[in-house]
Amino acid sequence: MPLTQRDREILDFERSWWTATAPKDVQIRELFELSATRYYQLLGELLDDPEAMAYDPLVVRRIQRQRARRRRVRLEPPAVEEDGTR
Repeated sequence: MPLTQRDREILDFERSWWTATAPKDVQIRELFELSATRYYQLLGELLDDPEAMAYDPLVVRRIQRQRARRRRVRLEPPAVEEDGTR
């Protein structure tokens, strides 16, 4: 299915949200009329959509790397030092 206008706007927003002065969650509410939770659900779905990759591969790959990094941190056991401490 082709990207919707909102899908493209979300990807465009991810490209440059940090240039605004308002916090990201405030911008999300104002621009998309969505809660941050719902926004991130939609963004997560977009990251797996080949149409999104074709539309903006740099943004999609950057966010996929961030997502993978967060997953690794959550799933990896804490490092144990030689003296047995963490």
